[in-house]
Amino acid sequence: MDETEKQETIAKVTERLAARYPEAPRPLVARVVAEEYETLDTSPIRTYIPTLVEHGAKNRLRELTAQTAKI
Repeated sequence: MDETEKQETIAKVTERLAARYPEAPRPLVARVVAEEYETLDTSPIRTYIPTLVEHGAKNRLRELTAQTAKI
C-alpha cells in the first residue's frame, strides 16, 4: 500500500471504531489503529491488512475501555 492508501485505511478503521467505542477518546482510537497498522505494515500479504488492523485495534480498545470502566 502506498501512503495514501495507508492513511485512508487508518481513517476508515478509526471512524468505525470511534463509533463503536464512543467512550474512548478519538485520539486514543486513532493511535491504537495506527499502532496496529504499523505492526502489519511489513506483511507480504496486503489484502487482509485493513481487516486485521480493525480486529487488533478492536480487541485493544475493548480491553482499554473495560479497564477505564473499572476505575
